[in-house]
Amino acid sequence: MNSFWQKIIIRTILKKPKKKSTNSTNYSNYALAKGYREFIILAKRYVKDFFLITLGIFSASFGFKGFLLTNHFIDGGATGISLLVSALTDIPLYFLIIGVNIPFIILGYRIMGQAFAIKTALAITGLSVCLATVSFPDVTTDNLLVAVFGGFFLGAGIGLSVRGGAVIDGTEVLAIYLSRKFGTTIGDIIVVINVVIFGAAAYFLGIEVALYSMITYLAASKTLDFIVEGIDEYIGVTIISSRSEKMREMIIDKMGRGVTVYSGKGGYGKRGQTKEVDIIYTVITRLELNKLNTEIEKIEPTAFVVMNSIKDTKGGMIKKRPLKH
Repeated sequence: MNSFWQKIIIRTILKKPKKKSTNSTNYSNYALAKGYREFIILAKRYVKDFFLITLGIFSASFGFKGFLLTNHFIDGGATGISLLVSALTDIPLYFLIIGVNIPFIILGYRIMGQAFAIKTALAITGLSVCLATVSFPDVTTDNLLVAVFGGFFLGAGIGLSVRGGAVIDGTEVLAIYLSRKFGTTIGDIIVVINVVIFGAAAYFLGIEVALYSMITYLAASKTLDFIVEGIDEYIGVTIISSRSEKMREMIIDKMGRGVTVYSGKGGYGKRGQTKEVDIIYTVITRLELNKLNTEIEKIEPTAFVVMNSIKDTKGGMIKKRPLKH
């Protein structure tokens, strides 16, 4: 490894805050090679996240300007609030997208962490800039097509951003916060928020626009679920790894999550190997899935991981401890 890469690895992966020296002789070849591997994993993840978020921004912008704005249809959540205010006032949508989401970004910083808040702020700013500078054609004026395809592209944009580890609609962050505070499910909170939004749309824009807007919301919601591969609010993760202790420490220290350890035996092979192994089980939110996959890959890329959807949880640590991202 040449000196240039050594300096990058030391200053990014192997840096020690309490030491000012960054002399590469302080690290063994093994440590440098391990740091280089982690650097490559993180670099690939950041490039993938950037691509997904950028694609999500353009998809959502196309849904806004190519469909919804023409007929003043709205969606649920923060985007719905922005569209509703834009339809009732002369304030441009690209200003409202940022203004409405600022409280959600601050809340995301409190419950999700700095990294998540920064990525979300950049994603929302990128969406606003795209809406202000990029021109999209009005695809159709048919109300049903506008509602369905406007919701499709908007939902795809939100889903791609979630896959990239950020959100361009902060309602879900608010729902997570309120569900912990009042002990309700995230889905219930989102339903209540959207009932208020569509009720306001019916009052200010008319019943017909509100009904079409509900179609828009349903199309966006189903598309979002499809983009994130059916991931629900919580994900149960089972990890079988030869480095189970490292996995346990990572989930506790880096993810801030509780862990259950099962004692099991391997049963693969023609004769059935009976080597004892610790099985790790934890529950995370779908917004943390991106980070967990990265951390698992750092420790053991070949680890056997099983994920299953969970509607909701009760007790334990997942609703009590702040999310780390």
